[in-house]
Amino acid sequence: MHIRPEAAERHTLAVTVDNEAGILARIAGMFSARGYNIESLTVADVTEDASVSRITIVTSGAPATIEQIIAQLDRLVPVHRVVDLTDTGPHVAREMALVKVAGTGDHRIEALRLAEVYRARVVDATTASFIFEVTGGPEKIDKFTELMREVGLVEVARTGVAAIARGKDPL
Repeated sequence: MHIRPEAAERHTLAVTVDNEAGILARIAGMFSARGYNIESLTVADVTEDASVSRITIVTSGAPATIEQIIAQLDRLVPVHRVVDLTDTGPHVAREMALVKVAGTGDHRIEALRLAEVYRARVVDATTASFIFEVTGGPEKIDKFTELMREVGLVEVARTGVAAIARGKDPL
């Protein structure tokens, strides 16, 4: 009898922390030491006096692994709260990417056509290249960059995921 391992699931975690030097390194170190992967990481202060930051982490793992990650994050001293937005319910997740595409002729025309379909804005243009700004869910960004590979993708810079729970209540 063969037992199948649980499939990895992608989870978005919102971690509220004291805004102090070294906290990001401690969190990244916790992930690294235990062999967990961080797929996306964004950080910003969220209070008027800049005393509290919100760290949004996208990671993948089996449900037991995600529970372990949350428990270990909760144990770090400057962590106020860890919320698994994926399990909490509906949430909005967005990311922004700058996508550089080089090409002439038909490739240039196709890049512009695809950008229009994906509502990407041209933020820089030369006679040989474009830089597009595209915003949306991570899947949209992935698909846009995949399509741009076919018409001359040169480089991609992504912000990482910003996410927030839907509804009137704060985390």
